[in-house]
Amino acid sequence: MLKIHGRNNSSNVQKVVWALDEMKVQYERIDAGGEFGIVNEEPYLKMNPNARVPTLEEDDFILWESNAIVRYLAAKHGDKEFYPDDPKVRASSDRWMDWQQTTVAPVITPIFWGLVRTPENERDMSVIEANRLKMIDVMKILDNNLSDKTFVAGTSFSIGDIPLGIMVYRWLTLIKDRPAMTHLENWYNRLTERPSFKKNVLEIPLT
Repeated sequence: MLKIHGRNNSSNVQKVVWALDEMKVQYERIDAGGEFGIVNEEPYLKMNPNARVPTLEEDDFILWESNAIVRYLAAKHGDKEFYPDDPKVRASSDRWMDWQQTTVAPVITPIFWGLVRTPENERDMSVIEANRLKMIDVMKILDNNLSDKTFVAGTSFSIGDIPLGIMVYRWLTLIKDRPAMTHLENWYNRLTERPSFKKNVLEIPLT
């Protein structure tokens, strides 16, 4: 059976298991990383020398990097909406996946670590505030994109929505001082109706 190594509170692991559940693919998730350790042990390092999660193990095939894993699984198991066969639509989905990794994650991560994983008396609120302001500008880009779309790449839910859905969940949950963004919020509400999003993201505590 397909195995996914990684703890369920990791946003990168959540991308993979959310995608798997959308496609109704059976898998086994094995806790690793964070409080579970394992990632610095030799057997794991042979699979993933980065000592990070997630890692996909499928017979003798090993793959790491969450977005690469999602793309691989979608190519193998997804339909033409989830993993578009139109090169332009697929490229748009890919773009938003990569934008999450290069633009959104570096801004939301200091907020998440500051508010969730740092004791209150040790928080640097100036860092959190600076990134809150940056995140507003970043989210405006997504909101504008969604002004004429149901999902990030068009009319159908696709792999592009998954990484951003997880980041926006953290943003909306952790930061209440933010401007209204109607298009983004409507898109997010559509995501919350998806059972796989509820199971793998909304029902997992932010820790």
